[in-house]
Amino acid sequence: MTEKEQLNILEALLFASPEPLTQSRVNLVFVDDAPQLTHLIPKLQIMFMNEERPLEIQEIAGGYQITTRAEYETWVRRLLYKSGKLTLSQAALETLAIIAYKQPVNRFEVEAVRGVDCSGVLKTVLDRNLIKIKGRDEGPGRPLLYATTDTFLEYFGLNRISDMPKLKEIVELTEADNEEQLSAFISKPTHPSSELDRPTDIPSA
Repeated sequence: MTEKEQLNILEALLFASPEPLTQSRVNLVFVDDAPQLTHLIPKLQIMFMNEERPLEIQEIAGGYQITTRAEYETWVRRLLYKSGKLTLSQAALETLAIIAYKQPVNRFEVEAVRGVDCSGVLKTVLDRNLIKIKGRDEGPGRPLLYATTDTFLEYFGLNRISDMPKLKEIVELTEADNEEQLSAFISKPTHPSSELDRPTDIPSA
């Protein structure tokens, strides 16, 4: 099999895969001599760039995924908004941001930042597999601890949690004012996707 054929197959797999494509999944497709993603993905990325496609290949959640380029983000957001794909509320975004930066974190710590009861919104993001139960806190009552999932990384177009913006202007969580904490915690996803919900402000159509 020529390299060109491998590139074509790999592009087809990236397009068809509902989740980031990993080397282990590629190995399942090929009987032998599976193409190495670390070798071919950079070539595909260059090909996309040279052909000025509106798409690019991002490393997300330990795999690779085809996403729309940033300059087309507005149009994709409008499509997803009109089709009802953008369903995360502001409360859910705030809660996710706090968990992402402070994980593992319990419900009472989240509520201390937001200043309101968060049991309902925690259930929502838990049901959507954006967070998971990480264990129990050692404090009074041993409340559940929450952390983000790989689905969270995919949702926000991140490869790992460390790719999130740094909180350079944030002091200890318990020392800051609630409003200042929330404005610092909330950040926009860096990599828009053609299929996933995008939890940011939607421009008026």
